Amino acid sequence: MGPAAVLWAAGYAGFGLVCALRGTPLLYLGPTPGPAALGWVVVVVGSVAAVTCHAVGRPGMRPALRWVLWAICLLAGIAAFGLLMDVITLTFGQGVDSAVAATHHALAAVGVPLLAATARSARRPSEVTVAPPPSAASRPVQLVAWAGSLAFLPYAAMKLTWTTGGTFAGMSGEEMLAVSEHNGASGIWLTLESWGLDGTVLLAALGVFLLWGLVRPWGQVFPRWTWRLSGRRVPRWLPLTPALIGAATLAPYGVLGVGYATLATADVVTMPQGDSHSPGDALLVAWIGLAAFAVYGVALTIAARSYWTRTRPLRRKHPEALPVPSSG
Repeated sequence: MGPAAVLWAAGYAGFGLVCALRGTPLLYLGPTPGPAALGWVVVVVGSVAAVTCHAVGRPGMRPALRWVLWAICLLAGIAAFGLLMDVITLTFGQGVDSAVAATHHALAAVGVPLLAATARSARRPSEVTVAPPPSAASRPVQLVAWAGSLAFLPYAAMKLTWTTGGTFAGMSGEEMLAVSEHNGASGIWLTLESWGLDGTVLLAALGVFLLWGLVRPWGQVFPRWTWRLSGRRVPRWLPLTPALIGAATLAPYGVLGVGYATLATADVVTMPQGDSHSPGDALLVAWIGLAAFAVYGVALTIAARSYWTRTRPLRRKHPEALPVPSSG
């Protein structure tokens, strides 16, 4: 993984350098661009990552370098925030607000598994790893998964009320469809709407499937219908990648959003009305959506940690390893 991580780090630093020299912002808070000087931060992070990843593969690596890689991995994860929203916008909308910012999110997300794998690659040659048997998460974690699943029920009911022509929070289904068309919804979105389906509800269903795959044993072994893969172990990165991206996006988005909705309910701040007929209607819709994202995001974080721990390879002594001679 070392050479791949070095290549990624060099590309990441080069991307930041080009953006910094051109004065192109990499960070957006909604439609508001952040300072273009953050590109230099990306240059520094990428350069340090390249040097550290190269040093990891050399003999006599100091353990402190692995901690540096884990720190950079954390920064890359923070920089990838918003990738999930970019994917949803590209799928159901006309496009992202900033192609440069979306590219930055994607590059940072690619770096997270590369850096993590490189940091974990320094093992003793006398050790091998074996996969643990499939196992279920603890009962408290499964209860959290139930909470994350049920949190989407009010959200799904609200969305399906609109797609089936009903009225909720002062908005009819026809009005919501007109709003979607006005906001540049894609053909996929409008087609689903015409079928009485909502794209975000389908994504929520996939999210619930992912959540239970993280806490049940069947999420660690390919099922029978996968034919040649039946019975084989699921690579850890396959469920963990979308889980970590989803958790890193939805948990802070939902929790911070619930905090803002709480302040709006207490009349400390004003909830933007948006396309709703009144601030009260907008607040009701916000509570339903943000509460679902918050509970699910936290549940996904806990489930991903449980999956990470339960599927962690077990270290065993290599049967052909030579004993280390004593210094005496």
